[in-house]
Amino acid sequence: MKAAVLNAQPGPLEIEDILIDKPGPDEVLLQVKGAGLCHSDLHFMEGLFRTKLPAVLGHESAGIVEAVGENVRYVKPGDHVICCTSIFCGQCRQCLSGHPYRCTNPAATSRPRGSASRLTKHDGTAVDQFARLGGFGEQMLIHQNGVVKITPDMPLDRAALIGCGITTGMGAVFRTAQVPPGASVCVIGAGGIGLAAIQAARIAGAVQVIVVDVSDEKLEVARQLGGTHVVNASKVDNVVEAVRELSDGGVEYSFEAIGLKATSEQAFNMLGVGGTATVIGMVPSTQKLEIRGIDLLAEKKLQGSMMGSNQFRTDMPNMVSMYLDGRLKLDEMVSATLKLEQINEGYAAMKRGEVTRQVIVFD
Repeated sequence: MKAAVLNAQPGPLEIEDILIDKPGPDEVLLQVKGAGLCHSDLHFMEGLFRTKLPAVLGHESAGIVEAVGENVRYVKPGDHVICCTSIFCGQCRQCLSGHPYRCTNPAATSRPRGSASRLTKHDGTAVDQFARLGGFGEQMLIHQNGVVKITPDMPLDRAALIGCGITTGMGAVFRTAQVPPGASVCVIGAGGIGLAAIQAARIAGAVQVIVVDVSDEKLEVARQLGGTHVVNASKVDNVVEAVRELSDGGVEYSFEAIGLKATSEQAFNMLGVGGTATVIGMVPSTQKLEIRGIDLLAEKKLQGSMMGSNQFRTDMPNMVSMYLDGRLKLDEMVSATLKLEQINEGYAAMKRGEVTRQVIVFD
């Protein structure tokens, strides 16, 4: 099969023909129909985070089940599914306490040490699956606990977006922060994850949704999807003061959807008394954040969110329903559809800040 392989960090993705094994116990073989380009993969291409090499990147995918291995009862050939990085074992303390997205037992959903690799090059070199998925390929071979069945009425190129960006952004609002109706919200970053958080805030009933970005084009899309006020950070002297003025002293909930030190600190500093800042973006692993200790006496909170604190087997079908009934806007978020061979061009456009979300469509 053709796949986009990362062979060096930093480095581009290389389109290669690689081999994929047959499904073993608990494994599902998928024909990939859509794969979203996520900023997280770009971090690894740039070497900001380390991963095993060579590796097929990609983790935001949807497709159709081709074959299943022994013990698979959840799906069957022909089922339409979305993949998720929150592959759960169902046995560890985190899974059993209601936090499967924080599963601490990845070995339970991986092939045993010493067994054949799911993916290999023609010379026998094992190829890693990024996030145990490897979605930038014509096929995927993954554990059954990494997929969720969805209705065949859902277009798979749009369903792919739900696999990471939509679930991460919406989940941060619905599950991590639990934004109530009537709240004031600010979202920093109007890329794919930020636009998902904006929509979730609208659906949750927030009365004020302030959006911060440096692109007027992205801010216009944000308005269409639920933003009530926008701030172009490149055109104001102080983002925090601009947001605090719009929100009469500070917002109740803020969300950072970029992954930078400066914007994460802004998210905390723009809070009103008792407010909660949630960092969704992937801040580089060596970067430390700074806040004033005195602000904690005002019961302000700074927290992270892992994949939107999701329960993806129930959350994703709900998001599919929201798309089909018109509440969740996905078509408006897609800047471009690409072929696999155009993937590096897509990431270059992402790095330049020209796009919201791009999707690779497999014929």
